[in-house]
Amino acid sequence: MFSFFKKKPATPPTPEVPALPPLPTAPADAAATTMPATVPPPSTADLPAGEPAAQPSAFGWLRNPFGKAPAPAPGVAEPSVPLRPAAPTTTPGQGPGVAAEPSAPAPIGASPSAPAPAPTLAQAPAPMAVATTAPAAMPGALPERSGWLDRLKNGLRKTGTSIATVFTGTQISEALYEELEEALLMADTGVKATQHLLDDLRRRVKESKATEPAAVKALLADALADLLRPLEKPLEIGRHTPTVIMVAGVNGAGKTTSIGKLTKHLATEGAAVLLAAADTFRAAAREQLGVWADRNTVEIVSQDGGDPAAVSFDAVSAGKARGKDVVLVDTAGRLPTQLHLMQELQKIKRVITKADGTAPHEVLLVIDGNTGQNALAQVRAFDDALQLTGLIVTKLDGTAKGGVLAAIAQERPIPVYFIGVGEKLEDLETFSAREFAQALLA
Repeated sequence: MFSFFKKKPATPPTPEVPALPPLPTAPADAAATTMPATVPPPSTADLPAGEPAAQPSAFGWLRNPFGKAPAPAPGVAEPSVPLRPAAPTTTPGQGPGVAAEPSAPAPIGASPSAPAPAPTLAQAPAPMAVATTAPAAMPGALPERSGWLDRLKNGLRKTGTSIATVFTGTQISEALYEELEEALLMADTGVKATQHLLDDLRRRVKESKATEPAAVKALLADALADLLRPLEKPLEIGRHTPTVIMVAGVNGAGKTTSIGKLTKHLATEGAAVLLAAADTFRAAAREQLGVWADRNTVEIVSQDGGDPAAVSFDAVSAGKARGKDVVLVDTAGRLPTQLHLMQELQKIKRVITKADGTAPHEVLLVIDGNTGQNALAQVRAFDDALQLTGLIVTKLDGTAKGGVLAAIAQERPIPVYFIGVGEKLEDLETFSAREFAQALLA
C-alpha cells in the first residue's frame, strides 16, 4: 500500500516549538516517508506461489506413482531444502539506510524489528523419473536391496541346497547333468523348464569351455536368470485414478495378508488407498482386512453378508468420488476346480468394469510357493478365467519347491510383481530374476 505515496516537497521552516517524545515506529514506517518518486517494477517475489507437487516415490516398483506432479517450469530445478523467505534488500539508486519497498505495512505501535519478509516464488519440481528397468537395477529403492538379498537367500535355502550340492567335489561329466536334472525336478521346476535349462547350460559350458563345477554353477545361474527375466515388471500406479487392483487366490495362500502389506507400502508412499472387503463369505477375512485398514489409517468398504460384486461396485464408485489413488479389491478364496465359484469371480470383474470402464487395471493372483506344480495349475485356471496381469508368490521360505517360478516362466510367463519369504512387512519385495537366481544357487 505504500507504493501509492510519493516523496513530499520541502516545506518552509516553522517556528521552533518544544519537542514531544517520539513515538516508537517500525523501520518500515521510516522507509515509507522517503520512497522514490518512481516506483520500481514489481519483483517476481510478489507473484503467488504455485501448488506444491507430489514427491516422487522411493520404491522402484512404483512407476510414475499417482501422476499428480504438474509440468515443471523450464530451467527451474527442484529445491533440495524448503525455500526460505528472501532477506530485505536496498533499492538501487537510493542512499544508504533506505530500505526497499516493503510488501506490507508494519502495525502501528509495533516494536522495532526487521521488516516483514517478502514471499518467494515457489519453484516447480523437476520431472519425475519413470521406471524403465527391473527393480534390481533401480538406484535408491527402499528398503535396501542388500538386506532383502540376505533374507531371500535364507528363504530359498531349502530349495537351493539340493541344487547347489550337485556342484560340490565333482567333475564335469554326464553324471553331473543327470544329478542336476533330478535336483531341478525335485525343486518343482517342471519337465519343460528343466530340459530348457539343461540344454542352455550345455551350450554355455561348451562356448565358455568351463572345466570347473563352480564355473558351471555360475553358468546355471545365468541361464536361470535369462529364463525368469520375462517375469520382471514393475507394478504401475498412477496412470488411472483410481488404479483398481483386483486380487484373487485360493484359501490359505496369503491373499489378505499380501493385500495388507501392499496397502502399507502404498500408504507409506503417500497414496490414498481404499480397501474393498469383497470376501463376504468369510467373516474373518473382513475382520482381518479391517485390522490392516486401521493400522494404515485407510478407508474400507465392507458389508456383512452382502454380494461380493455389489461391494466391489460400491468401492470403485467411492474411490472415484473421493479421489483415491488406489482401490484394492479383496475377493473370496476360490478353488479353480469349482466352476460356480470361478464364475463368481468373473461376475465381480464384470461389475467392476461397469463402475469404471477401464477397470480393473490389474488382476493379481496370490499363489503359495509350497504348492509347487499345483501353483502352475492355479495360474492356468485363473488366467483362463480372469486374464491375469500379475502374480504374488508367497511362503517361499517354507518350501523346497521354489523352482516353480521357472515352470511358470516356461509355460505361462505372467509377470511376478512380488515374492514373499516371511510374515514381516519387509519380507514382501519386488521380484528380480538375477537376484532370485543368485539367491537360489548361493
